[in-house]
This record gives sequence, C-alpha cells and structure tokens, in this order.
Amino acid sequence: MSTWLKLSFQDAASPIMEQLIMFHDHAMMIIIMITMMVLYMMLSMMMNKFTNRFLLEGQLIELIWTIIPAIMLIFIALPSLKILYLLEEVNNPLITIKAIGHQWYWSYEYSDFKKIEFDSYMKPMLELELNEFRLLDTDNRVIIPFNIQTRLLVSSTDVIHSWTVPSLGVKVDASPGRINQSNILINRPGLFFGQCSEICGSYHSFMPIVIESVNLNFFMNWIKNY
Repeated sequence: MSTWLKLSFQDAASPIMEQLIMFHDHAMMIIIMITMMVLYMMLSMMMNKFTNRFLLEGQLIELIWTIIPAIMLIFIALPSLKILYLLEEVNNPLITIKAIGHQWYWSYEYSDFKKIEFDSYMKPMLELELNEFRLLDTDNRVIIPFNIQTRLLVSSTDVIHSWTVPSLGVKVDASPGRINQSNILINRPGLFFGQCSEICGSYHSFMPIVIESVNLNFFMNWIKNY
C-alpha cells in the first residue's frame, strides 16, 4: 500500500461519510490558499526594500485583514454546521440496533426482533480464515441491510467506550448509564471494519467491530434462521 493511501480516508460507504470527505477537501483548499498567501507575503517582505520606518497605522489594511479572515471562517462554518445537523438526524428508522460496550468486547441487541442478541469478540489468530484480517475480524458480525435507515443505540456496562466505523462516518461514545443515538445508512454491500476509539483499558485495541452489509432478502432470512 502506498504512503499516500495510508494518509487518505477510507472509501465512503454512507452519505454522511461522503459529506465529511467533501468538507475535509473544502477546508483543506481554504487552508492551502491561506498558507500560499502568507508565504508569498513573507517572501515579498524579505526580498524587497520598500519599508517605512515611520508608519504608525494603516486603517485600510487593518480593515482588510479583519474582514477577509471573517469571510473565510463563514465559508468553513456553514458546511460544518450542516454536517453537524445531518449527523444527529434520524428519519423514520426501520431497524434499531443496540450496541453495548464491555471490557473488552461488544454485545448487540436487535430491538425490533425477539431473542436476537449476541456477543462479538475478536477472532483469535489461530481461528482466522485465509481471507480474514488479524485483530479486525470478529466471531459474530453485525448484519445490516444496505439502503435501509438504521438507528444505532450505544451504551456501556463499565467504562467509556466508543463505537467507531470510519468508512460509515459513525463515531458514538458508549457511556455507562447513558444511551447515545446515531443513524446508519449504508449505500452498498460489503464488510466494514471499526474499532473502539476511546482508551478503555489494557485490551482497548482488541474489541473490533465488523459490519456486514447485505440486501434486505438476505437480512430477513438471517433473522428467520437466527
């Protein structure tokens, strides 16, 4: 894998993650423009000799360097606020899944269906299949249909965890005694990997998350045969 790919985001698998990547690119373009302008002005001041030792004030330039940063901040703030509201929006979810953090594994409950709950542990190295990932695969995957609005309820039984799947743009803190909510809308089938991103103890890095995105018919058959 090239160094550039290691520094980039994972491919987006949800509309929210697509918006986050677009906002990142938008903010980076503004930062690059500011950096280039500041470098040009610094080099210009060092290279020429047009200095004025007796200059005490310049109201016009002070007005300009106050207004321009304010306008740039508005261009960053507006799309940021839009995404913040989208992250909290949950519109008529068809499925609700509850994720509960433990030291050090996740347990899941499908609240809309009877008796569907299971624990999800990291797969030991000796049990891995040929095409599975070390330290990332689990013995029980979370099955979610794609193109279906899903509500995620996250809590914890002991310490603070964080349920995070980067390719979906989902990061929800699991706090004991509190239920936090998020939404998931996956736009394609596949496997999506995540990990707890809150330092929760000595085995913090050994409680991965695996989501398997399937079509609705496969999901209903899985529910029936569970």
